[in-house]
Amino acid sequence: MVVSIALYGISTVFYLSYLFLNKDKLQKFGYYLLLAGFLCHSTTIGYGFIKAGHLPVENLHQTLSFAGWALAGMFLVLRYRYHIKVLGIYAVPLITLTMIMAYQLPAENAAAKTATLFKSIWLISHVSIIFVGEAAFALACGLGVLYILQENAIKRKHLGFFYKRLPALELLDNTGYVCIMIGFTLLTLGLITGFVYAKTVWGNFWSWDPKEVWSGIAWLLYAALLHGRLALGWRGRKAAIMSIIGFAVLLFTFLGVNLFLKGHHGEFTLM
Repeated sequence: MVVSIALYGISTVFYLSYLFLNKDKLQKFGYYLLLAGFLCHSTTIGYGFIKAGHLPVENLHQTLSFAGWALAGMFLVLRYRYHIKVLGIYAVPLITLTMIMAYQLPAENAAAKTATLFKSIWLISHVSIIFVGEAAFALACGLGVLYILQENAIKRKHLGFFYKRLPALELLDNTGYVCIMIGFTLLTLGLITGFVYAKTVWGNFWSWDPKEVWSGIAWLLYAALLHGRLALGWRGRKAAIMSIIGFAVLLFTFLGVNLFLKGHHGEFTLM
């Protein structure tokens, strides 16, 4: 993990330098360093899977690490497909911060857990799909922030710092929409596999667990955003703001609910 964090951190330096100096070679160095960090990180997670015999999400340390891995992978795919280089100024620091937070937490959980809780194909499917979907939502949030910055620059007719560095509004808006579509599809599949897993472990598809409730709220919020875009023509600034709000709800669902509210999912964030 240390090597991955170091590579992510150096990549962050290059991407932030790219933001201020606007030299393409800087983001290229950042991109390749991020790719190297992702490959090292993938090796770490793969080793953890083989060693434990299940997905390494036993505690908050491992869960945050998996979240950082999913975000790095999703950004690399999006960067390759849509060539939005400047998105790295948001994504890479977020990845690095997530990994530093994970590193600061205990790697081993003091509480003993039953192997059957984690050794389930439904858990592997649920966690993997949910985290990749949330990574897509995180990037949609970043694209929303960049959209607002670019729009403000254009409205002020002060075509300065951000205008020269950010893509066209249409590209930001359309790519954000793609991220929302991917995230919503995966969130839906993740909830379905989660329901099945809950039935096999706790005996009920739905038990009004706080995590379930807030996940449902997040699903409804993104469903409303997609409906508004397709049926009501919500685009641009309104969609960007909704993306930011939606990701804030997801962050609370991921961290806030597990840390401050009791429920089944607290098993996965014990420290």
